[in-house]
Amino acid sequence: MNAQQYIQWLNNPYQLTAENTEALKDMISEYPYLQSARALYLKALNQQRSFLYNSELKKTAAYTTDRDVLFDYIVSENFVTYKPLHIEDLNVVDENYIEFKKPEPTLDETIEKRVLDTLVYIENQDKETELFHKIDQISKSKIEANKLDKENALIEEKQVAKEVPSEEIHQLEENLEVGKPLDFSENDKFSFTEWLKLTSAQPIQRETTEISNENIKPEEKIIVEETIPTKQKNMDLIDRFIETNPKITPSKSAVVPVINTERLNEDEPFYMTETLARIYLEQKKYQKAIQAYEILILKYPEKSSLFANRIFDIKKLQEFNNI
Repeated sequence: MNAQQYIQWLNNPYQLTAENTEALKDMISEYPYLQSARALYLKALNQQRSFLYNSELKKTAAYTTDRDVLFDYIVSENFVTYKPLHIEDLNVVDENYIEFKKPEPTLDETIEKRVLDTLVYIENQDKETELFHKIDQISKSKIEANKLDKENALIEEKQVAKEVPSEEIHQLEENLEVGKPLDFSENDKFSFTEWLKLTSAQPIQRETTEISNENIKPEEKIIVEETIPTKQKNMDLIDRFIETNPKITPSKSAVVPVINTERLNEDEPFYMTETLARIYLEQKKYQKAIQAYEILILKYPEKSSLFANRIFDIKKLQEFNNI
């Protein structure tokens, strides 16, 4: 990769291929603080609908100095829209007019062919020897396995294996869109901030200078009252509602659950979105995800059947994960 090719990718990100994506990944490994490369790599993953998009978005946010700029970028039309490459039609010359003469082999080519044939023969002999060695090892392992089978037969009969229906779990995750890229909209800025807060990424450790206050007089000390950020207040508001709101048990027939609206504060469901509900689900906070969809039922009654089905699927997925 050279500078001219990199500039071309920045101007035309829709031309990125899977091979180009790997090249960008290597560049990020070598230059982790190159924000333009991270944004371009993020665009390529979203274009390919890769399952690595969500985790890479967290890393990009950690390395970004201004997350508001990153948010505006991932919700912009240029980022979301996919434009396929335009292939021009070229005139093909009729094959009847093409004359092809096979060149006669030279002496060097004949010698080269003999050397290659010899190497292929030696390689085949090595593979055959390796195959016989593997067969011998398999035969010995089978004899030892038969001896162990008789000893382990009684132990296996007493053990009770708990089988988790993997196909059913996979189907539930498909229904709930677990692992799929989170599509943020302009109204999901609070959800985006909360999602970044819930990540397991550790903050960058910076050296701090400790100042001794032994020589400071008591009358010179100033008490500073810490203020809680507005976003943190909003999140605490939603968490408090989720903890106090009663549990709901939906049925398979997608009956709309009944929620105690008297205990619902008007400001609490204001910040709740489908994206935030999915964030709780991605973090395996199933109880919060259930309560989030209960709030969404009140906000969007026309989607109550869909949200009730998702509550039912989340509870089943929670049971399987507790096995």
